[in-house]
Amino acid sequence: MDYQSLIEPALDEARIGFQEGGVPVGAALFDANGTLLSRGRNRRVQEDDPSIHGETDAFRKAGRQKTYRDKILVTTLAPCWFCSGLIRQFNIGTVVIGESVNFAGHLD
Repeated sequence: MDYQSLIEPALDEARIGFQEGGVPVGAALFDANGTLLSRGRNRRVQEDDPSIHGETDAFRKAGRQKTYRDKILVTTLAPCWFCSGLIRQFNIGTVVIGESVNFAGHLD
């Protein structure tokens, strides 16, 4: 699996979040074959909800899955304790931490 190729939807979400005035963190959830299931972004500022991180947004948008063990979560920033708990609780099999977008909107 070429994990680097999976980062683009997460980066797109981070860019959208930045344009919306939010925290530029994006995430995407894929199945074992690399098929995109969902994508999400940090919307804490936009929605005034401290629980909408990029990872939780992508997770919720994927809907219920039979198992998460074979899923791949790609995120533009190392998961916080909250998101790490979600990953652990649902036993998401692979987590890829890719490039981040700084507050100037440029790739780091």
